[in-house]
Amino acid sequence: MPFEIVQVPVWRDNYAHLLIADDGTCALVDGPDAGPLLPLLEQRGLRLTHVFVTHHHADHTGSHPALLERFGPLEILASAWDLERGRVHGQTVGLFDKDAVRWAGSTAIVREVPGHTLGHLLWVWDDGRAFVGDTLFVGGCGRLFEGTAEQLDRSLNEVIANLPPDTLLYCAHEYTEANLRFARHVDPDNEALERFASEVAALRARGRSTVPQPLSLELVINPFLRCDTPAIRAAVGLGPDAPRHRVLGALRAMKDGFAG
Repeated sequence: MPFEIVQVPVWRDNYAHLLIADDGTCALVDGPDAGPLLPLLEQRGLRLTHVFVTHHHADHTGSHPALLERFGPLEILASAWDLERGRVHGQTVGLFDKDAVRWAGSTAIVREVPGHTLGHLLWVWDDGRAFVGDTLFVGGCGRLFEGTAEQLDRSLNEVIANLPPDTLLYCAHEYTEANLRFARHVDPDNEALERFASEVAALRARGRSTVPQPLSLELVINPFLRCDTPAIRAAVGLGPDAPRHRVLGALRAMKDGFAG
């Protein structure tokens, strides 16, 4: 791998990710709070130079003021949408769909994936690792705070689902157990989902992270990537002729009210 990825748990269920290059420089993806990050950076003698942002929410960008104070000027890259609206503290670069970013000898292609927010980016690195923020979670997806179901459907089922199947997807929250309870409710005959739920229970019992997971797994266990299947359409009461984004919107609304 061209750079090491270190996952840093923050608060109850957030993850920040540090990308560490061989020369001791590093980049951050989605830092909610500098508190857990600064001791780790100090301990390993790392110099933070870049911050790669998926979207503007405070639980992804709250670390920026303290990091700027500690390290001085940083390259903070997020969407052009967020830059235009001043939504990301310290942002220096605004990116558009399919822009390329070069760092530590590697290249990331950013994709616009609106739905959860209107300025959400997906960071796809050329080594097959991708940071999806809150657009996709293991077994689930983000809430529709700013975008439409049609936008989120395109982001999930036309952008993310068409990445190479072995792409490792790094999301920003440990929501997997709750997501799988809902997935099993709407897709009860999915044997792959049942097997994975058992694996997740064992991981979490040991305090282990369930992130990342490969896209190939998500395609068979995540109901939001299975909106064309009879099981999911039946679960939301829509037939085969309903547009996929209507199915996804109904599924997301069902998840919002799910108490299982």
